[in-house]
This record gives sequence, structure tokens and C-alpha cells, in this order.
Amino acid sequence: MATATPPLEDCLRLLRGERDEQKLAGLLIAANVCRAGDVAAVVEVYRAVGSRFLRRLLNTGLGKLEGGKEEEREAYLRLAVTVLSGLARIPEVAADEGVVSTIPLIAEIVSKSSDLTITEECFELLSLIAIASEDGVYRFCEPGVIAMIFPQISSFPDGSRCLELATHLMQLLVNKLRVDSMTVEKLQGMTSMVTSLARLFAVLHTTVKFESLHMLTALLSQKESPLHDALRSMPSTIWKSQIRVGITAILQNRVVSSEKLHALLLAECMMAILGENWLSEDYKFPDDQNMMPVDKFVLLVLESARIEVAVLLNELAYLKYESSKNSQKDDAISQKERNLAILFSLIERIIKMISNASGEGASCQTIRESTIMKAITGLNETVSLVLDFLQDAKDHGQRKGDDILAAVRIVGSYLAEAPCACKDKTRHLLEFIFSIEGQDESSPFHSICFMLPMLSQVTMEVDVCRTLASFGGYKTVIDCLIKMIEQDGMMIDNGSIFLACDTIINFLSNMKNAHIQMESRFICLLQALVAWPGTTDDSSVVMTVSCLCTLVLDLTTEEVLLSCSDFDSKTLERLSELIARSLHQDIPDDDMEQSNQKQIILSGYRQWSDRYPGVMNIVRQHVSVTSSPKRSNALVVCTEASSMLFDTAGHYNTRDKEKSRYFHLFSPNWCGSSAPTKVTSSFLLEFRLCNLQRDLLAAYNGQTEKREMGSMQTVAWRNGESICKWMLDFAPITTAGVNMYS
Repeated sequence: MATATPPLEDCLRLLRGERDEQKLAGLLIAANVCRAGDVAAVVEVYRAVGSRFLRRLLNTGLGKLEGGKEEEREAYLRLAVTVLSGLARIPEVAADEGVVSTIPLIAEIVSKSSDLTITEECFELLSLIAIASEDGVYRFCEPGVIAMIFPQISSFPDGSRCLELATHLMQLLVNKLRVDSMTVEKLQGMTSMVTSLARLFAVLHTTVKFESLHMLTALLSQKESPLHDALRSMPSTIWKSQIRVGITAILQNRVVSSEKLHALLLAECMMAILGENWLSEDYKFPDDQNMMPVDKFVLLVLESARIEVAVLLNELAYLKYESSKNSQKDDAISQKERNLAILFSLIERIIKMISNASGEGASCQTIRESTIMKAITGLNETVSLVLDFLQDAKDHGQRKGDDILAAVRIVGSYLAEAPCACKDKTRHLLEFIFSIEGQDESSPFHSICFMLPMLSQVTMEVDVCRTLASFGGYKTVIDCLIKMIEQDGMMIDNGSIFLACDTIINFLSNMKNAHIQMESRFICLLQALVAWPGTTDDSSVVMTVSCLCTLVLDLTTEEVLLSCSDFDSKTLERLSELIARSLHQDIPDDDMEQSNQKQIILSGYRQWSDRYPGVMNIVRQHVSVTSSPKRSNALVVCTEASSMLFDTAGHYNTRDKEKSRYFHLFSPNWCGSSAPTKVTSSFLLEFRLCNLQRDLLAAYNGQTEKREMGSMQTVAWRNGESICKWMLDFAPITTAGVNMYS
């Protein structure tokens, strides 16, 4: 025969009693009332007992209040947790401030209790509060709360109810917490959650490892999150090592592709938050035997990403171009495109990391040169596959889509560092790449922007300029530049504008004999360029704009320009003043780029000034420009000498051993670390020589011209071939630098 449930009135009478003994007796009955599940009865019980008594009972159980023996305190603790978890099953009670305020006390119980039964009820109570209260969930971010809850999880038995409830609580917090408006104090609580999850991700080898991985990616993949700054400011680095250990375990073992993608996403998030060098930094881990060497880790992440990219590109090409159309296929394509975007972003960061590690400015070399070479070989193969993917899109007439645009971006990122890689494929696809649009674009724009770092380098070659001219690619770059200048300050950085300017400058310089026609877009370009500098004192902007304007003006005459309906005398006046500013600009001795630009401006002005009387009058008001100086004594390098050092395309002739003997005369810094250098026989090479070199040359040839340049001397000479041969007889002689002027 079942025992009858005690009357609710007796329970409420005891709970409302003045003595603690009465309230305790009432709580014993209340536990059964809560199990009965009567919502109204549970609410009445909570109001009768009150949150203050329950908090006092918890504090007594934790030993924070005097009174009671050890065994009594444990009983009080168990009773309070059991009653609270029973009451909190009713959302109205769980959301009450009195219950929410107990979160720090419950977290402390979790950190101290060795009784899994009590711990289980604590996690159930905390989960109920997190579900019921939007405000209460942020109480978990108070200092020390999360740090007391989650470190215990790794000690829970696999498959236990405690582990299930704890994991569920973490998922609730990750999904419900929003860090955008959090105070600094609460953000510290979020960093504790990340470090706790990182530890679980590293040390556990159960399903919780994958749950931790998913929660970490959910927390860290939020763009421009205040949490990122909080993590960067943390003094401890152990969590960074733990995440690396966890990623290594996922990528090394046979797990499903979706989990590997999550691990690679986490690696991308870490590089986004901490910088690209996170991948190659040598972190220490307490258990060194679980830490993979840096070189192997870099290659593991890269190779895993490359494999996934190859698979995704193949699957996307099949789904888009060969399989039948249906709604499920569209969903599958969207998911694969999102995954591909993640992998491209990761590979782009690896490219930057390798560039930093192999550059001259690398602060410390944490990865070996052999590792860098293996990475570059792998990247070459992957970029080639991406170009094949673009070829498929071209063959099927697909030029619009974010996946195709993302493919252009990764190609552009890599070719910016290795402009000669995949040369034939890139040149063949260049016209198609220039036509690619993102899903929300009405005309090609970002595809050109992504290729500008590479274009600004390869357009130093005449052949590339001819390719651009063959399909009007230079016109697309001009349109892109005009759009960037118009949108400056909203979405485009000045760096991209400079790259576009450099590309067009290179093109016009190399195509002077190709008779490029003056057309309306050049008029629009001049108007945009004049508007860009404004009143800025930035010399780099003034010099770059003036340099490009000078080359454009050489395409026509002032009379023809002013006859255009879209161009007026006021614009020409502003343009003239801009050129005058550039010619009057003081250029630092060590600024080779602006020095070269000034020479182009000066040379161009002298060439077309008679065709622009209005421009010439304004320039003369600001600066005195003489005719080209006589160089009867200046010794100019002749064509024969130039051909000894450079091939017909203007690049270093390294194949000829005899000619390569002359290379040590040139400074390695002449051409920079990334851009190919081109020199033609029309260039004047000015060698800055130390006093010893100057004296030796003066003794050999009394016709040298000298001019002071700081502590250096500039010497130019005729018959470069003979003087170079003569200088080779003096082994200690090296050049201090080279300037290149047209």
C-alpha cells in the first residue's frame, strides 16, 4: 500500500515557522512535494521557505557560518541542494533572483564536493537556472564562478550522469552568452571558460573532446569579439599549447572529415586572434611527450588543409557542373562553400606566416628552411588545383559566385608572395579572373583587388603588360582604381589604391611604344586622382598620384584634353598644382621609391611640357625646372654593358656564368625581397661608392663626376663594361647601393 503524500498545508506551516528546526522539517517534506510536480504547490513552497533561509543553509553546509558538526553540515548541504534543484524545475522559480543569486555558492560546492550525487544535483540546478533566466546566465561570468565549475569535468567517469550534465551546461552557456556588451569583469569569466575547454580538449579522449572542440570554435569564431582582446591580454600561455595538442590529436587520428574541419577552423581562429605566428611558435606543455615539434605541426595543419581543399574542390565541381539539380544539392553546395571558405582563410594565414618566417625581417627562425620549402611546394600544388577549379568555372560559363571569388582571393594571396608561381595557368586565366563577380556584386571589383599585389609586381615585365593590353585588362584595373578612390575611407585601404596605381604606372611605362589611346576612362582617372590627395601632406600620396598623372598626360595634349566635355580647366589647374607640389617635394635620401617617382615625373614633364602650356605656366610659378642636364662628362652605362648583366626581358642573367661574375657589384637590396627588377639600356645606373671606391675610380678615370650624398659619393661613368671588368680586379670592392633612374 503506497504511503500518502503529506498534506501541503503541514509543509507550508512548518516552513513558515520561526525556528530553524521547523523549517528543516518542512524542507524534508518539501522535497517530496517537489517530486510530485505540482507547479502551483512548488511555487507556494518556494515562497514559504524564502531564498534567504536556503542561502543560509548553503553557507552553513560550506562551513562559512558557525554551528553544526561536520556530518550535520554535509546533511544541510545535501538537503539545500536537493530542495533547490527540485524547486528550480519550475521555470518561474529558477528565474527568480533569489535562486539565481545562489550560482556562486553552487559553483563552490562543485569545486569542493567529492560526492558525485551532490555534484550531479548541482549541475542539474545550474542548467535549470541557465535555461530559465536570460539575466541569470550572465551570473556565471562573475569572477571565479566558471573557474570553479569546469576544471572538475576531466575527473568525471566517462559516460557518467555528471559528465553529461556538465557538458550540457557548457553548451547552454556557449549558446546563450553574448560577449558584445560584457564588462571587462565578465569577459574574464569567459576567458576562464575558454581555458577550461582548452584543457578538456587536450587531455580527454572521449566524446567530450569533440564537444569541447565544437564549443571552442563557437566561442572563438565570432568576428571582432571583445573576447579576443581579453584572450590576447592573458599572461598564461598554457591554453594555447593545450589547443595545439588537441588539434594535433584530431588531425593525426582517423576521425570523420567534419571533425577535422572543426579542428582546422579552430587553428584558423587561433591565428586570427593571436596572429599567424601562433602556428609556428614553440610553446611549452607540461607533458612534453604530447607536444608535436613545431615543424611537424605546421606541415600537419597545412597538409590536412590541402587534402580537405582538394576533396572539396572536386566535390563542388561535380555538384555544380555534373549532377542533377535539386534542393538538397543546393544545400550541400552551400555547406561545402562555407567549409572551403574556412580552409582558404586558414591557408591564406599560413602563406602570411611563411612569408614572415622566410623574410629578412623575421625576428626569430622557429621553423627550419626545409620545412618552409616543403610548405611552398605544397602551396604550389594547391594553388594549381584552385586554378584548375577556376578553369572549370570558365569552361562552364560560371563567373559569378562567392566560391569562385574566394578561389581568386587565395590565388592572389599566394601569387603576391610568389608572383612567378603557376605563371602559364595564371596568365591564361587572367582575363576570366578579371570578369569574376561575387554573389552580391553587379560588376567585377574584388577579384581585381585580390590580384593587385601580384599585378603590381608582374607588370614590371613587358610580356605581362602586353597580355593586359590584349584583352583590355588595364582598363579594368583603372575602373577598379577609380572605384576605390571614390570609396576611400569606407571599405578600401590606401594600400590597395597604391598597388593599383603601381600597376598602371608599370603598364604605361612599359607600353609607351604601344600607342595606348586616350579615352574617357583616362579622363575619369585624372579626375579621381586629383580628388584623392585633397589637402593631404602625405608625400607618398602626392608623389604616386603625380607620377601616374604625368604618364597619363603623355597620351594626349592640353588642347585635346580641354576639348573633352567631362574635363575642364579647373581640373587641369588642380592637376598642374599637384605636379608642382611633387616637383617641389623634399625627398629623403633613403626613400628610393619616391626618388624614382620624382625622376619619372621630371622626365615626363620635360617630355610633354611643350604640349601643355597651361600646366607649364603653373609649374613655373612654383618650381624651376631646367632642361635635361648635359652629361658630357657623366658616364652612362651603355647597351652592351647592360646586356651583359640582364637578359632580353630585363632580368638578372644568371644562366651565363661569365656574365654572372658581375653580379656582386649590385646590392641585394636593390630589387627588394619580393618584386622582380627590370633594367633597360636607357636607364642611368648611379653607384653610390665608399671613399675607397671613389678614389680608385678617380685614379683610373679623371673624368668622373661627383656630388655629395650624405656620407656617400655618387659616381656615374661611361663604358660600363670596361669599368666593371676593371673593378673586378679589386676583390675587396663592393657597392653600397644602386639607384635606378629613367
